[in-house]
Amino acid sequence: MITIKDIAKEAQVSEGTVDRVLHNRGGVSKRTEAKIKDILKKHNYSINPVASALASKNKYTIAVLIPEHSDSDIFWKSPYMGILKASNEFNSFGIQVTVYRFDQYDSSSYTSKFKSMLQSNPSMALIVPLFINETKFMITELEDSNIPYVFMNIDLEGFNNIAFTGQDAYTAGYIAAKLMHSGGQSDAKYLIVYSEHNLTVNNTVLRRIKGFKDYFESQELYDAPLSLRVDDFSHMDATADTVNTFLSDHPSIHGIFVPSSRINRIVDCIDPLVLKKYKLIGFDNTPPNIACLENETVSFLISQKPFDQGYESIQLMADYLIKKKIPHGKIYLPIDILTKENVRYNDRNALQFEVEHL
Repeated sequence: MITIKDIAKEAQVSEGTVDRVLHNRGGVSKRTEAKIKDILKKHNYSINPVASALASKNKYTIAVLIPEHSDSDIFWKSPYMGILKASNEFNSFGIQVTVYRFDQYDSSSYTSKFKSMLQSNPSMALIVPLFINETKFMITELEDSNIPYVFMNIDLEGFNNIAFTGQDAYTAGYIAAKLMHSGGQSDAKYLIVYSEHNLTVNNTVLRRIKGFKDYFESQELYDAPLSLRVDDFSHMDATADTVNTFLSDHPSIHGIFVPSSRINRIVDCIDPLVLKKYKLIGFDNTPPNIACLENETVSFLISQKPFDQGYESIQLMADYLIKKKIPHGKIYLPIDILTKENVRYNDRNALQFEVEHL
């Protein structure tokens, strides 16, 4: 007898995608949906009512609190797609995932979406704890309601989250410094560029900066990296003035490190002829960053596997709810060093899933 796995293999999609089509839950492109329905019809496939009844016995809800993405700041699209893929796959096991997306630049949006999430009384919560002070208040309410929770992407200490999924940010920053210093001149100076928003709310960025600085200290290099704060990467004219003035005043700088996904913004600020002087290293394989890597304005990108962060977070929570499997405290994902030559081979499963759902 043909199975959902067989249908998925023939259609070259995930089993979760087939399941969504079978149960008319949407979230699948019309082209992919038509392809799957043709295969289902060809094999005269019908839903097994016994299996459906068994799946409906236990229902669990996972609430996700994650920043929204936009065309100008696309990073959070990848973890969202990973969450969607896992949601598709575990829905047939009685796991329902609801996503609450907030404005990452607005703490009131964060707390408002949390309140909506809490009112849904979820079985578990997955949170990107972007605003630390607000998170302290929120977590108290979760714990008072006996709702277990997992942190994703940003690792905060002093909480009772059952797990963290994301990158070892300190080690990633240390690796970035090692790449930056490799083959460099003995008198070269290096610059860290960050935004005020990242530094005040994002613990991941802080840990990357510390790792970057600690590398140079461990090598007993007397010239520590320089630091430059910009108000907001989205304000291009102001950012360009700040960056170019600083570089002009410090001609010995040979490398620029951006500990966030906005390295492409720095590239856009600097004249292409001047840009050739610098080695640039940033984070995350967003489309704008990949373009910079491929045209060699950026030397390296460090991927924190955002799609996998979303997928594995839901997977470990589903295992916790269904199998009562206790996760390890910190689930660190691989630190991938991306170059012009290998970037197109990175996260191919994520790209395929995204194509299916556009």
